[in-house]
Amino acid sequence: MGKRSTFERRERDYYPTPYAAIVPLLPHIGDVQRFDEPCAGDGALVRHLEKHGKICTGASDIEPQSADIKCADATKRPDCSGDAFITNPPWSRPIAHKIIERLSDIAPTWILFDADWMHTKQSTNLISRCQKIVSIGRLKWIPGSKMTGKDNCVWMLFDSNSIRPTQFCGRTAPPAPRSKRRA
Repeated sequence: MGKRSTFERRERDYYPTPYAAIVPLLPHIGDVQRFDEPCAGDGALVRHLEKHGKICTGASDIEPQSADIKCADATKRPDCSGDAFITNPPWSRPIAHKIIERLSDIAPTWILFDADWMHTKQSTNLISRCQKIVSIGRLKWIPGSKMTGKDNCVWMLFDSNSIRPTQFCGRTAPPAPRSKRRA
């Protein structure tokens, strides 16, 4: 899936969102109760967020992988049915750029993306819309595989109305297990 891999990319960059991707995002979306998922694929991201009490108000994809996902093109969305968009779009640059621009013109937009993108010249026109970056690290995109992907990942919050400087949130360690005390 990555740029340093010999594996062929899946058509339309269809890689269901692993659960591990949403765990670092949760502390940053407390104010988002209702979300719209415009690149929903099979609904994996929707299911993960719903487990944490978030309400999906719209799930669509240009090529739905589940009967409960509506067929729609994210680059032609007229509105957002929730408080924000939260999505894992195709990482193909021309498509991703159109999606980021369109969605962030409508509502705050959380995008799961490869971390390298923000360091490239091609990000120049869109990075000014970025309010927050939440580092995730590498993800295991193929269930049952032994290895994680070779690219570090981030959640990026885009909003065309943003005037704040971008806030970077580095990775945090998971909480240590609580020790059991004897009475």
